[in-house]
Amino acid sequence: MAGFRINRITSDIKIALSELLREVKDPRVSRLLSIVKVDVSGDLSYATVYVSAIEGYESTVSSVKALKNASGFLRHELGSRLKLRKVPELRFIADDSIEHSANISKIIDSFNGDNDDEKKS
Repeated sequence: MAGFRINRITSDIKIALSELLREVKDPRVSRLLSIVKVDVSGDLSYATVYVSAIEGYESTVSSVKALKNASGFLRHELGSRLKLRKVPELRFIADDSIEHSANISKIIDSFNGDNDDEKKS
């Protein structure tokens, strides 16, 4: 029973933080930042948020630094939107999964381009 509650809260936190990231006015926070994954501890005291930016890992790292500075604001807004008794402390971690998947997509496209050239010949 408790697992369902944690999963629901995790998805609610992910959705609410995605909306809140658009409201952060810090220029260091990338506009193309997305939340990859959220892990919430069993006692709801910590939420680890994995974020990634399309621009690259350096942009993600600078965004994480800005989000760590804005974590108090984000936590307060999260508490008012979700009506939780205990709002978890937010920990932001830079993740390069979007950049990695973009590189894989480029590699696959380059192979498909080579195959198209061979078919035309």
